[in-house]
Amino acid sequence: MRRQLLLIPPILALAACATAPKPLQGEFSASTPAESVNSGARAERVRWGGEIVKVEPGKDSTCFEILSRDLDSSARPQTRDSSHGRFKACRAGFYDPEVFVRGRSLTVVGNVTGTTTGQVGQFDYTYPLVAADAVYLWPKRPLVVQSRDPWPYDPFWGPRFGSHWGGGWWGHPPVVIIKPRPDPKP
Repeated sequence: MRRQLLLIPPILALAACATAPKPLQGEFSASTPAESVNSGARAERVRWGGEIVKVEPGKDSTCFEILSRDLDSSARPQTRDSSHGRFKACRAGFYDPEVFVRGRSLTVVGNVTGTTTGQVGQFDYTYPLVAADAVYLWPKRPLVVQSRDPWPYDPFWGPRFGSHWGGGWWGHPPVVIIKPRPDPKP
């Protein structure tokens, strides 16, 4: 029984880490951009996110073309190859295209106001249009590189047994190098 009680604080701490940022919290429709276009849904409140494809600042507002992705438990777009189509989200104010660059993760909250048409290459495309109340640009994910000891056998001492020089049987533990990913080329 005591062991079970000891597990409660770590579980609560992990649950606290999985909450969405304050501007992205609330109740939202479960529809995807593709479903929204097919059903013609309007005025539904959504929280959608994905990768920025294009940013178009206008006179009074900025519109984002976004390739939709599934959101994780904290409302951050996941980095998978699947997509639920594209959508456009517009928000009042100026958002700098040099900050909101192609390939960055973005989550928006707002109401679906209808659809708009455009082209993706030569293909005519219908985008659901979101009047965004909140636009959340996620920090860049770090690039993680793992490296193992290339010499698990020492010619003088033989295989690396035990913790001699930190090696052990399998060599040194992996080295993790964290570097920011380069910005994708437009």
